[in-house]
Amino acid sequence: MTGSTIAPRDPRKVMTLARMGSFHQCRLSFMRILLRRLKREGWRFDRPRFDIDARGVGVAVYAAHGPRNSYSLVAFANDLPPEKRSDRVIATEWDATFTLFDGVPGEDDIARLARNIPLQEAGRVSQSELSVSRANRSVRLWDHVVERLSAGRQPDPEMIEDVGYLMRTTAVYGSGKLGAADREWTENRPEFRAPFQIEMLSVYLTRAFVLDLVDHMAKVRAPGKAVPLAQDMRRRLGIGNSTGLGMAPFLINHPVLLHSWIAAREKALARVRALPRIGADAAQALRALAARAHAEVDSWQSAHPLQVEKLARLRADMRALCDHLETADLAGALPLDALYIWGEAQLGIDGQELLVSLMLEPFPDLVDPLAEAMHADEANTTRIDGTMSTARLRAIVEDVYDWALAIDWDDPGAQANVWYTSEEKLEPRLGGREEPGIAAYEQPLCPGRDAARMHRDLAGAPDTSVGAFLMRFPQHRHIARRAQIAARFPYAEIRDNTIGADLLPIDLLRAKLAFFGAGHFDPRSDRWVRINMYRNAPLPAELSQVAADDWSLPAPERTMS
Repeated sequence: MTGSTIAPRDPRKVMTLARMGSFHQCRLSFMRILLRRLKREGWRFDRPRFDIDARGVGVAVYAAHGPRNSYSLVAFANDLPPEKRSDRVIATEWDATFTLFDGVPGEDDIARLARNIPLQEAGRVSQSELSVSRANRSVRLWDHVVERLSAGRQPDPEMIEDVGYLMRTTAVYGSGKLGAADREWTENRPEFRAPFQIEMLSVYLTRAFVLDLVDHMAKVRAPGKAVPLAQDMRRRLGIGNSTGLGMAPFLINHPVLLHSWIAAREKALARVRALPRIGADAAQALRALAARAHAEVDSWQSAHPLQVEKLARLRADMRALCDHLETADLAGALPLDALYIWGEAQLGIDGQELLVSLMLEPFPDLVDPLAEAMHADEANTTRIDGTMSTARLRAIVEDVYDWALAIDWDDPGAQANVWYTSEEKLEPRLGGREEPGIAAYEQPLCPGRDAARMHRDLAGAPDTSVGAFLMRFPQHRHIARRAQIAARFPYAEIRDNTIGADLLPIDLLRAKLAFFGAGHFDPRSDRWVRINMYRNAPLPAELSQVAADDWSLPAPERTMS
């Protein structure tokens, strides 16, 4: 496969919050894995039901039929008054609510779902439902598009570019939420083997519904004059998403799964860096992709000061990369290893990680098969080995958590934050440790501090088994488990302080969303972010006729004037 061996990057380098918060989508992102499969396996799509009235209220069903199973997005549209529209998790009404149904629903199923899905948390679903979600309109763009289409005109291209979506989801729940099917029910189906494929399919079909709904609303307003949204504009509209602290602890709580994601990406990078030579076509593709990435980053916008600064550096890095690629010797020995080393020296962290994503693009044969290893058997890989010696456990801690042992945990700044679960919504929250009474509700989401505490007790205990040690110090069970996991799965642990005063939760969100395949990161604070999903992606009706995996960085001819 390659003529040289290059090791994957050291976890100490990769698993810092700053670097993880600079990840970008790549060939191994979950949206792209899904669309490749749908295209490869010849999935069929239809719309068996679209009963939406003149007010935009009703139900629609969008079905996806694969070689073994069918799945249906059941969408409930609502005429929501503007004063009730909110992205907050405590909202109780939305412009549209959805479920991904296992199969094709009958009338009894639709009736049951109509009583529950629009209520979201106040309703309950069954094992026949695989996900539950909701979305709100981007009012400014929605009204503009309906107005223009009903007048027989296309929307303003600049507004399409500026906003990028007609609706944004405020939650996409799966894996047992509200009574939906547990992950164990579907994990052995090939189409859902990779992570979050249920959620990605739900959002993909949601996008098709939203685009049909805006056409429908324009036609209802002016039956004899309205025109449908042009195909190029349909492609340029994705599904927005507002994501906050509720997602942040996921990567900490699923260390084996995190390892699987990062290890696949790092192995892919090592493979392409080890290529002894690359062809002229691959070299030209890389140059073209860098130019496309430069243009795409230039289109990102944010009003958040930290992101504005980060974007400015990333744009400068993309200019530098494009200039470098004009003269770089991509015909020489180990050209991609040389390019990566250049990036380490010349680019910021965000630019380095975008370069990593770009380097994977021209090599699907090396990269894409690694998607099959991105799942995790968490049930059988997280048991504590009580027979391990405490000397071995201590050595693991000193290796994996050396960064944590160097922190003065008595410094208030080192423990400035507390992760806890809100009573109202049972969602993760982050508060200041100085807030009265909050520390009593702290969740175990700071492995570094807890490892340092266990290391202190290990140092004072006689050499014995881990089982005997934990009988004496049961408070260390969770971190002993994590340490043993990290010894076997090197990318399982974040090598950073997750409760310090300088913590930016947005880094955790960005890492996970990049693996989803999100683009246009627009943090509204250091605790929540707006993104775009499936922007530029082929629509279900055209997937069989077009390329499935050439959309994440739009080609210049695809952009609108």
